[in-house]
Amino acid sequence: MNITSILLGLLLVLNIMLALIVIFQERRDVGSTWAWLLVLFFIPILGFVMYLLLGQNLSRKRLFQWDDLKKTGFEKALDTQLTKLRLNQFYYRNDVTRDNHDLIYMHMINNQAILTEDNAVEIFTDGKEKFDQLFKDIKAARNYIHIQYYIIKNDNLGKKLIDALTIKARQGVKVRILYDELGSRSLPKRIFKEFRKAGGQVEVFFPSKFRFINLRMNYRNHRKLVIIDGKIGYVGGFNVGDEYLGLNKKFGYWRDTHLRIQGTAVYALQTRFILDWNQASDDHDVDYVPNLYPEDVSHGNIGIQIVTSGPDSEFQQVKNGYIKMIMSAKKSIYIQTPYFIPDTSLLDVLRIACLSGVEVNIMIPDKPDHLFVYWATLSHVSELLKVGAKVYIYRNGFIHAKMIVVDEEIASVGTANIDYRSFRLNFEVNAFLYDEGVSRKLTETFKEDIKVSMLLTFEGYQKRSLEVRLKESVSRLLSPIL
Repeated sequence: MNITSILLGLLLVLNIMLALIVIFQERRDVGSTWAWLLVLFFIPILGFVMYLLLGQNLSRKRLFQWDDLKKTGFEKALDTQLTKLRLNQFYYRNDVTRDNHDLIYMHMINNQAILTEDNAVEIFTDGKEKFDQLFKDIKAARNYIHIQYYIIKNDNLGKKLIDALTIKARQGVKVRILYDELGSRSLPKRIFKEFRKAGGQVEVFFPSKFRFINLRMNYRNHRKLVIIDGKIGYVGGFNVGDEYLGLNKKFGYWRDTHLRIQGTAVYALQTRFILDWNQASDDHDVDYVPNLYPEDVSHGNIGIQIVTSGPDSEFQQVKNGYIKMIMSAKKSIYIQTPYFIPDTSLLDVLRIACLSGVEVNIMIPDKPDHLFVYWATLSHVSELLKVGAKVYIYRNGFIHAKMIVVDEEIASVGTANIDYRSFRLNFEVNAFLYDEGVSRKLTETFKEDIKVSMLLTFEGYQKRSLEVRLKESVSRLLSPIL
């Protein structure tokens, strides 16, 4: 027996052992289990490496320091709200929150998402307008600035942001920047040299322990948060880079949705940032001191829950919120997403909504930023075309918005796409909004986008070429691990 035979035999044993781990130990979704088994057995050497890099399960790991939240009164406030909800003694400020008490309760009990009803919300769909306002808020900051983005590019906008934050750090403002290593892989450490000298702090989420090798690379912190003085919060789809200002020739105009929030919902954004920061930091942990949660921040009457999800959680919190919203629909559903790869549960509730006479509208991009995901998206929307959904192809650049509106009463805006990655693998954050005014504004933005979109019909979809059909079939097969 030669060395090659021995190595092949060992490889076969390793593949079998890994397959058993995938099936019995990891307890994955059936679709992703079969996808990984196909990878392992059809490309045994590369498949083994891919699994080591991409296939870890974090659902049983404790990553965030929730215990310290007692210092903020967070647990007491949550327990009070839950008790009142269970006893039907909760005071709702408007009919929309009252009518959606079951959705609110679900987020409270499963995600510790407190309901706040004293918020004001500004909606941004244009990158230039969003960043112009953000820079104004940064300039006006007095105490601290917390910045968290999945992507920070080493380009004009990225440098401008870091320069603005460096100025504030020199003024004595406490500035912290957190970014995801994989998302910001082109960002050199040296770009923060002057910022650090000025007293600013920088942390990286899930950094590589070895150069070019990161065994947690498949788990990305996809959240985009900014909190300024505990009074202003940002959450949504925009990252930091020139392309988000529409300056990338490949994508053209960048259409996204981002929220600027004032009110006590900012406390929840603040808490999420601190949890993520303390997980990433070795020696610069943030304590829950009172000035991080200033009093008298009420600015309006909009109800909001900040809902987070990640691979460390037993439940897919954002996806469950989407499903619950869709189940409640009586008239209309509006969805904008760059990737539409729903699992069976989400696809089924959308299909049932269509068959029940609910108007289902979905908008996706006309061009891909990830090819396999793009072809898988087309394959999945075809399932809804069959039952009467209206699918629009956005043609004025690239649409990156993550938005859903139901009956023009409730909405969700945040960082989570409709795909396996956002629901199972990424760390995400969404604002669930209970307000007719905000929901109608979001619906109007969708209707404006229809003017620069093409309606995809089932008949038109059926005319696609054999090449496209093959691409869709392969992409759909791989979609559970994309």
